[in-house]
Amino acid sequence: MRYRRIRDLREDADLSQRQLAEELGMYKTTYARYETAERDIPLGFAIRLAQYYGVSLDYLAGLTNERN
Repeated sequence: MRYRRIRDLREDADLSQRQLAEELGMYKTTYARYETAERDIPLGFAIRLAQYYGVSLDYLAGLTNERN
């Protein structure tokens, strides 16, 4: 998973880590650890992020630069 990519998507949406975590129903510290690669992103959460941002899992994983 490209952790920088999820940070960039969040910043492009003008959201703080806290705002996004609240929208997704999770703790801010958990989300922050995903962005810094301190924790692996579970597949289920990666799917939620992809749906939230309207991008593909391949894009989140850095396998493509095409968002869809």
